[in-house]
Amino acid sequence: MVIKEAKFLISNTRVDLCPEPNKPEYAFIGRSNVGKSSLINMLTEQKGLAKTSQSPGKTQLINHFLINDKWYLVDLPGYGYAKVSRESREQWRKMINYYMQKRENLTCVFVLIDSRHEPMKVDLDFIHYLGNLGVPFVIVFTKTDKQSATKTDSTIAAYTRKMQETWDELPRMFKTSSVDKAGRDEILNFIDEVNAQVQL
Repeated sequence: MVIKEAKFLISNTRVDLCPEPNKPEYAFIGRSNVGKSSLINMLTEQKGLAKTSQSPGKTQLINHFLINDKWYLVDLPGYGYAKVSRESREQWRKMINYYMQKRENLTCVFVLIDSRHEPMKVDLDFIHYLGNLGVPFVIVFTKTDKQSATKTDSTIAAYTRKMQETWDELPRMFKTSSVDKAGRDEILNFIDEVNAQVQL
C-alpha cells in the first residue's frame, strides 16, 4: 500500500460524533508512552500527524484520520499509567469501552506493546478484554530498535506462551520501529488485505 494522503478529520469523546461508519476503521491503542503516535506518523510518513509527547497520557480523545480517502485510522487514548486524575482515567475507560462495543465499522484493533518489557498484566488484561468482546485485533511490538533482535524475539515468545494458556488461536504479531521503519510494509500490506475483504 502506498499512502498518498493522510489527513486529520475530528477529535471527540463520543462515538455518535465519529465520522460516518462507511469505511473500514483501524484503531491503535496501547499503554501510555508505548510509542503510538510515533508509529502512526511512521506508517503515514507524516511527522506531525499524530501528536507525540514525552509525557504519558497525551492522547485523551478519539482521533480520526482519513487515509487515501478509503479507510480510517484512529488514535485512541492509552490505557494504564498516566498523570491524570482517577476520574479522568475512568472517563477514558468508559469512552473506549463504548467505542469498542458500538463502532460498527471497527475492522481491527492494533494493540501496541513495548518490546522491551516482559508480559505485563495491563496488556494481557486488555487483550483478553478484546477477546471477550469478539473484536478482531493484532499485536504490534514497538521500539525494536532499542534492543537486540534476540531480546525482541524473547519478549514475543513470552507473550505467546502466556496467551497460549487461554487462547486457542493467536493473533497476528508485528515487530516495528518508528526509527528505522521496521514493520511498516507488513502492517500496511495487512490493512490492504483486510480492506479487500471488508464489505460495508
